[in-house]
Formats: sequence, C-alpha cells, structure tokens
Amino acid sequence: MKFLRLLTPLLLVIVAVLCFAPAAWAFCGFYVAKADTKLYNKASQVVIARNGDRTVLTMANDYQGEVKDFAIVVPVPTVLQKEQVRVTEPKIIERLDAFSAPRLVEYFDPDPCAPLPRFFDKLSFASGAVANSAEVQRSDRSLGVTVEARFNVGEYDIVILSAKESGGLETWLTNNGYKIPQGAKQLLQPYIRSSMKFFVAKVNLDKFEESGYQFLRPLQISYQSPKFILPIRLGMINATTEQDLIVYILSPQGEAEIANYRTVKIPSNVNIPVFIKNEFGEFYKSLFQTAYTKEGKRVGFLEYAWDMGSCDPCSAEPLTPEELKEAGVFWLNDNSPTAVPPFRKLVFPSFNSNVFISRLHVRYTRDTFPEDLTFLQTADRELFQGRYILQYPFEGEVKCEAGKKYRQSLPKRFEQEAQTLARLTNGNIQDIRNKMKLSVGNLTYSFWENFLSNFGFD
Repeated sequence: MKFLRLLTPLLLVIVAVLCFAPAAWAFCGFYVAKADTKLYNKASQVVIARNGDRTVLTMANDYQGEVKDFAIVVPVPTVLQKEQVRVTEPKIIERLDAFSAPRLVEYFDPDPCAPLPRFFDKLSFASGAVANSAEVQRSDRSLGVTVEARFNVGEYDIVILSAKESGGLETWLTNNGYKIPQGAKQLLQPYIRSSMKFFVAKVNLDKFEESGYQFLRPLQISYQSPKFILPIRLGMINATTEQDLIVYILSPQGEAEIANYRTVKIPSNVNIPVFIKNEFGEFYKSLFQTAYTKEGKRVGFLEYAWDMGSCDPCSAEPLTPEELKEAGVFWLNDNSPTAVPPFRKLVFPSFNSNVFISRLHVRYTRDTFPEDLTFLQTADRELFQGRYILQYPFEGEVKCEAGKKYRQSLPKRFEQEAQTLARLTNGNIQDIRNKMKLSVGNLTYSFWENFLSNFGFD
C-alpha cells in the first residue's frame, strides 16, 4: 500500500507530461462534451451481446404515442420460450450510449518559454439460452399461421409465430389486434422464405398501469443461432425519412463490423476551432451527414471500439460487471483475470475487461439498405473513438525566442482548424473564419491580419 501511495503521484506526473508533449498519446486531454443519441429525433438503439453462436439482443423502445397502439414484430431464427425473454431498464442502454458516444476534449498549450522536462521519449505498456422447439398450441389453417408459444413478460403480451405466407401473417396480426402499418406483406415475405419465426409483442394495459412505469421498458431476448443478423427491414415499412440506428455490440473477442455493407471509421482525432465547444452537438450532426453523403450512404460508421475495462478520455465510467450482465453479457466470470493497463487499474480496479464494445451507427432508408444487417466478429482489439480536439493557445506574456516563434505559428494553426472544420461539415470557410475571433495575449486576430498573404491560403 505504501508503494502504491508513492507510485500514484509519479504516474499522474507521467500522464501530465505525455498529454502536453508534441508526440502525446493518441487518446488524452480533458473530456468536455459528448454527442449521444439525444441528437437524433428518430434514433433506434439495439444492444447485442454475442459469444460464439449465443446472442442476447436488447431493443430500446422509442415508441411515441398511445401504448395501446404499440406493436413490435421481430423476425428471430428460432422459437423462443418465456425464459428467453425479459424486460430490462432503459438506464443500461443510456449507460452504453454515454460511455461510447463521440466526444470533445480540450488541450491547453503550456508556456513556450518554460517547457516541461522530457523524462523519456517513449512509453510502452508492456447462460446461454438454448432454443428448443415448442409444442404447437394453436393453428389457423386458413391463414397458414401457427402460434408456437404465447406468454406474458412484464408489461408485454408476447406470441411466437410461424407462417407459410406473408399475406396470411399480415391478416392474422391485424385480426388479433396488432396495429401494424399497411404494406407489411412485402417485407414479411423474405423472412418466411428463410423459415424465420416472428417475435410479436404488444402492451398489456392492465400490467402496464400496475407497473407504474411512464415509458415502455426495453425488451431483451436470448437465443442460439449461427446467424449473426439484425432485421431492420420491418422498421422501414412506413418510414418517410432517413432512420438512425445505433448498435452496441458486446463481445469477448474484439471489434465487430457489418459484413454485408461497408464499415468505415467516423472521421476522428482532429483539431477544430475552440468555438465548437458551445456547438458540439450541431457540429457532430453536420460531420456525420457530410461523411454519410461522401461515402455514398450505403455504409455503417464505427464510432467507438474499446475494451470495457478502461476509457481515455472518459465520457462516462465503464459499465460495472453487474451492469454488463444486465446488458446481456452472459460470459462474465467474476474470477477471470483482467488486462487493464496499469493506469486504469488504479481508476477502475473492479471492472472486467473481457468485454469489447463496438458502437456502429447506421443511417438508412429502404433504398440504401435493402438487406438486413449481418455482422462479423473479429479479433481486432485496436482502440478507436470519435474524438475531436480543442487546442487553446497560451495567453500569457512570452519574451523568449521560442515564445515568439510560437506566436508566429498560431495564425497558421487557426487556419488549419478552420479548413478542417469546413471539410468535415461542408461548412462555409468564410463564416467559420469570422467566428474565430481569438485573442492571444495582447494580440487579437479579428480576422487574422495579413494572414492570407503570409501563409498563402485561399
């Protein structure tokens, strides 16, 4: 314990030096803001915990309207029994969102006339749910629909259906009080041809009133199947605009990616003007839309890939083992060894790192994503995050030669930040320049006097 008390201050000094060094860690700085799902009016969120062929799928319900009109139809590969379905708390998805959201960080330039000492050049560190076939309870021969299972979970009434043709399934759902959009027949047919079953839920109004909840809780299902897919086509039946989907994939292996569409990393790790601190949400929405358009819209974006045992910078603490289990992680072993770097062990000593999280963001329409999403698990554990940097200049008095050169370098740096912001957001460069009225010491760049002639920017 005495050794740790002596070691901790030294580690903090090392971190401080690295953060201010020119060749600092790729991930450092002070977290100041995040771009979470609250930015989007219609953002669906799904958590997929998968190991081998076993999957736990959690669906956040963002339904807006009378709960009596709520209905959800989800194609599933097997017949589910009651013990494979449960409700969970919205807080778990909120925690995953906060932990993995793209983030804004701040750096502050040190006094160029009093550089920090260089201690070194480099630092290196060194329940699976089993799907059994259910006894058929009832069959409507005229429609070709079979009720494979029927049960209640929390505030939901659930049936598991199989069907021979989409028209009969659509009719059965309508006749039995499920308010589904018109035109579902066309999108149901491919799932029937693939012998998929249908998980169908609606709200039990009496139980919902008894529960005291104001909003519908997420539904969580577990199953065993070699298919690693997420059905999204049914969500497009009556969609009139582009839909945002955030998928959090939890795995003991590494990064997950979309197998049947391109997966690209969101533009990241760039310096942007400091005024973005007050506009980060709008900045990120513009950045995403620009990247989405540039990539041809048929693409999924990786916004975060990280070991759950650490974070740097932390927009929220990693989920605890208890929270991870609530999110569907079924392979955790309380006695399993962790692989958390030394700094992180000091901060999060009880967190299990046998969980890797991938945050994938898809914006889709029926035209751009005609197929359901198929995922691929990889062993790639390279860390990545959507991270955007504010670099504040030193504002004190400087008299040394290094300080003069530092001051002379600032206008070029500011212009590079403006150019970067314009490129990332497709913004107007002149408008950006006009907003970047910066005061550096007793010098004011009210718009970079003599800048264009000195550095040759258009």
